[in-house]
Amino acid sequence: MNLNLVGTQSIQTSPLKLWESVIDPAVLQRSIPGCISMDETGPGEYAITLELKVAAVGGNFNGSIKLSEMDPPNGCFINVSGSGTLGSGTGTARVTIIENEDSSADIKYEAAGEVSGLVAGVGQRVLLGVAKHLVRQFFSTLKKEFDAN
Repeated sequence: MNLNLVGTQSIQTSPLKLWESVIDPAVLQRSIPGCISMDETGPGEYAITLELKVAAVGGNFNGSIKLSEMDPPNGCFINVSGSGTLGSGTGTARVTIIENEDSSADIKYEAAGEVSGLVAGVGQRVLLGVAKHLVRQFFSTLKKEFDAN
């Protein structure tokens, strides 16, 4: 089952600080919903463990994240893959950071993924709703990183 997500979020910080946060494993671990661990395995590469609930079904996922085409502080390309008790998935995303005139930065994302297994059985509509909810939760938590500073 294929999923596509596109969006933009405005965050009250400079593009450089936003860039530094979105490539910081500690910040990402705090911001990614259900993230239990995130360990650097190489430059721009991470092993990740998630515990998520999709509809009435919950489970753990182990996977990897690789950042490429790094252009600090303007953006990068992200590859993700993982599998677990609910199935497996792969995805890619292009992340672009744009400076605004009011000292904030926009982070734009274009993501495409494919999932299979039990998680795909909940249906594309439900799964897309869950994915959008997780993205909102990620950005809400990420924004709090800057509110605290």
